[in-house]
Amino acid sequence: MTAPSLCLIVADGLRPDSLDAAIAAGAVPALARLRAEGGAHTITTCFPSVTGLAYAPFLMGKHPAQVGLPGLRWIDRTRQRVPIPAHARSYVGFGIKGIDADLDPAVPTLFELAQPGMSAMSMITRGLPHAQKIARGVWWGARGIRTHYFGTLDDWLQVDRDVADIVARRVRAERPRFTLAALMGIDKASHARGHASAEAAHALEIVDRLVERLRREAHDDGVPLRLWVVSDHGHSPVDQHDELADVVRALGAKVIAHPWVIGARGDVGVMVGGNAMAQLYLDPANPQALGWAALESRWGALANALLARTSIDLIVLPLDRTSCLVRAHDRGEAIVRAEGDADTWRVSYEHRSGDPLGIPAGRYTRDDAWDAACDGPYPDALVQLAHLVASPRIGDIIVSAAPGWDLRARYEPVEHVSTHGALARSHMRVPLLLDRPPLAQLRRTTDIMDMACAALGVNMHRSGS
Repeated sequence: MTAPSLCLIVADGLRPDSLDAAIAAGAVPALARLRAEGGAHTITTCFPSVTGLAYAPFLMGKHPAQVGLPGLRWIDRTRQRVPIPAHARSYVGFGIKGIDADLDPAVPTLFELAQPGMSAMSMITRGLPHAQKIARGVWWGARGIRTHYFGTLDDWLQVDRDVADIVARRVRAERPRFTLAALMGIDKASHARGHASAEAAHALEIVDRLVERLRREAHDDGVPLRLWVVSDHGHSPVDQHDELADVVRALGAKVIAHPWVIGARGDVGVMVGGNAMAQLYLDPANPQALGWAALESRWGALANALLARTSIDLIVLPLDRTSCLVRAHDRGEAIVRAEGDADTWRVSYEHRSGDPLGIPAGRYTRDDAWDAACDGPYPDALVQLAHLVASPRIGDIIVSAAPGWDLRARYEPVEHVSTHGALARSHMRVPLLLDRPPLAQLRRTTDIMDMACAALGVNMHRSGS
């Protein structure tokens, strides 16, 4: 019998309600069939809720910060991983080449566990030979740059069509054990026209046609193919942009910020990603983060000024690698704290001057923490923040934007009318379609790794297969 293979399609930027609306309208029959067979599950992605980072849960079963990816942009205080002027990493543009090397080498990817593998448009590709990376290389890179900076949405949708055609042909011809195929059109259309736009609907139809073709050809060939569809983040409308780097400059700090980081020296590194999330690195030349207790005397006024802005919903202030303060302008302050090892891990939420996250105070397991926050404004916030602040690569002030705002006003080739990246409900909740019902309740995109290993018969803790 032919061994089963798995194809995970990432409909980048798809919201659960957009999927439901398309199915109800009869626009995506292949996706409707998947829902009928395995269900449509709404789960949480990671924070920061941004492409690239949000693929780590699918491929490694970990939150991004756990495997070395604290944000779309970040500053390397150690000067060892990013040895360039300003030591600022960005996974936008050519910086994408650094993402695999930045990953924790002790945590395997699905590409390493389930070989042979293949990817299309995935930012994380560790474990794949170059020939198995669809839409990577000089020609595709040049096409992506041209489309990003000078193209139209029609150009992006054509990229999706071309990628989908190559994926379908190569899956049929080569039968890789595991394939991750990402289609970017929904995200691009959402940024430019909104998640409810006709262009975003057209992009979802391309996903639907790929699903239908893969299933039909696998059936015709008599080969077992598991097929799942997921999104990496949501979207929400934005009509106001606050250039955070300029805000910090106006408060008297010398700033390091993309895209102009070559040769930069500064008091604060402003690393925006999404663009509804940012991390501020205070005194970035210091090789170690000090924790907010040591920073507050100098930087407390900056934190207060940021929190007073209409554009900012939450700020998170890491205290150490196990705890952080969470502040909202009109809802007070609380502490999130993690404790215990892998078997006894718990996260607590202590109201101090208020309840910024809308979650009852208490001490939670991972599952209980998800259940407590799933219907609130910040789904899975406790676990997300606990894992984020545990990373030695994070900034000293973490910012989540308010509804209707993002934190970058310049340097985007297309003005964004929709955004993502924040801890907000509309960004954190994503759909997952399966070809058969799951064996256990699904809560997070990190659960996909466990399911994939079970479906493929591989040990997720063993390198190679």
